[in-house]
Amino acid sequence: MSSSRNVIEHNRKAWDELARRKQRFTQAAKDEEFANPLAILDGSGWLGKNIAGKRLLCLAAGGGRQGPLYAATGAIVTVVDVSAAQLELDREVATARRLELKTVQTSMDDLSMFQQGEFDIVIHPVSTCYVDNVGPLYEHVARVTRPGGIYVSQHKQPTSMQASVAASPNGYELTEPYYRSGPLPPVRGSLHREEGTLEYVHRWEQLIGLMCRAGFALEDLTEPVHAEPLAQPGTFAHRSNFVAPYVRVKARRSAESAQESEQTTKMWLPDG
Repeated sequence: MSSSRNVIEHNRKAWDELARRKQRFTQAAKDEEFANPLAILDGSGWLGKNIAGKRLLCLAAGGGRQGPLYAATGAIVTVVDVSAAQLELDREVATARRLELKTVQTSMDDLSMFQQGEFDIVIHPVSTCYVDNVGPLYEHVARVTRPGGIYVSQHKQPTSMQASVAASPNGYELTEPYYRSGPLPPVRGSLHREEGTLEYVHRWEQLIGLMCRAGFALEDLTEPVHAEPLAQPGTFAHRSNFVAPYVRVKARRSAESAQESEQTTKMWLPDG
């Protein structure tokens, strides 16, 4: 079962508002980033040197940056986002730069409008925290990724979601339980969470284990470094010395699991 309709609707409105306020994740790609977009997007080289012509899904990735930059590489890009305002930013940038991309407004854990194995690559920036259950999400991603296709996702680390934003004499203390149900308490003025959204702590077993069980094999994992030893306490860079904020995962769709998923496709598609 996908995330509850109330959660989806709440976060849709929240991201529409964040886009209206021009929050940091609703900023268009910069001019200089279009000079060599693949180098900007894929510093680890996980996608190879050329993805022109690849069918690429930017999942929960509206905001005027990811989709247009991938389109500039020559990939055939579809952007999915729950927020109409975020998708409009993508369309504005694409139009201004004469780039082609398709936008679809839907929750990231409902990809029923796409065909089995429709995409060669799925790019999923930080957003799994906005659904209460990542299991159906991974099942949907697995269904629409072709056998051998690549799934690159980035997540907020569980400990970062648990830890206080404010520095203490002992660093940054864990103030939220690891095993918890329901969304995290509201937050204001945080650079680690998005104000107004409903966010959930997902354990490693859920983030990685459920991805594997959905039919993906992990090939690589990195922790983007945001730490600065001399940063002022309470800043994003200082907290990152104690708590890594993100994890980035490269996974590949296994052929065996893809065959098995054909038998369960009806679970995620509407009747008829």
